[in-house]
Amino acid sequence: MDRINTMRLFVRIVERRSFAQAARDLQIPRPTATHAIQGLEADLGVRLLERTTRTVHPTLDGLLYQERCVRLLADLDETESIFRNAEPKGPLRVDLQGTLARFFVLPALPGFIARFPHIALGLSEGDRMVDLITEGVDCVLRAGTLQDSSLIGRRIATFPQVTLASPAYLERFGIPASLEDLEGHRMVGYAASTTGQPYSLEFDRDGREREILLPHDLIVRGAEIYTAAGVAGLGLIQVPRYRVRDQVDNGALVSVLEDFPPPPMEISILYPQSRYLSSRVRVFIEWITETFRVAEAREQKTPA
Repeated sequence: MDRINTMRLFVRIVERRSFAQAARDLQIPRPTATHAIQGLEADLGVRLLERTTRTVHPTLDGLLYQERCVRLLADLDETESIFRNAEPKGPLRVDLQGTLARFFVLPALPGFIARFPHIALGLSEGDRMVDLITEGVDCVLRAGTLQDSSLIGRRIATFPQVTLASPAYLERFGIPASLEDLEGHRMVGYAASTTGQPYSLEFDRDGREREILLPHDLIVRGAEIYTAAGVAGLGLIQVPRYRVRDQVDNGALVSVLEDFPPPPMEISILYPQSRYLSSRVRVFIEWITETFRVAEAREQKTPA
């Protein structure tokens, strides 16, 4: 392997903490990867990696070398793309929040595949903050306010949310007309991924946000089951309007407290700040940003 490809291999090994997984990602034989890193360490005269039977960790020299490699490879990729107009190719792994994938990404995906046929796209569904580096994921699409993290987050859209309940629930507990009317009501708990505790319901009253934690018989983790619990009459829910338009139209859910709307749902794309972005990651981020820009504009024009 030449020095540039060896540097790419080394960066991937540090990210994946594994020779075997890095070799698989780059589609090279495992013995080739081992031999290349041994040669690199011999040329530099330092030990870059500490190997155990289960994992691989960079030494202090390895961390320094990896940091320099990331910057050099980013500059090289950027320079080459300017002069040769190369078509993006290779594997790309993206983790998506499920309802965002179903409503927005998958319907538009044929256009991306037709435009970039040499990108081998792999999608997974999740709602947790994955470890992009060790899990080999290039970027993630998430809904909700971003928490502090080591990732770069780009907000690409916001969608209005609504508070809803089933007709059976409202017949039992009454239709709240004000936030004070929520006394005696119940909600479906949606578990925070970090703590497992349910989020409070959120309302805008006169430009100020109000959080109210109601009693709950159920705590769920997942957008689809959360909505289904609301339809089943298990409590009040708050979801983006686009997700429940059919249920509202057919009467399965009823919008309440419309004068006190929840804050809009933020949609963000996240990727590691320590990893150079390949051209295939860059074009995907540009494509999905434009996809959600169009969706956001369409949603704003759609009647509630």
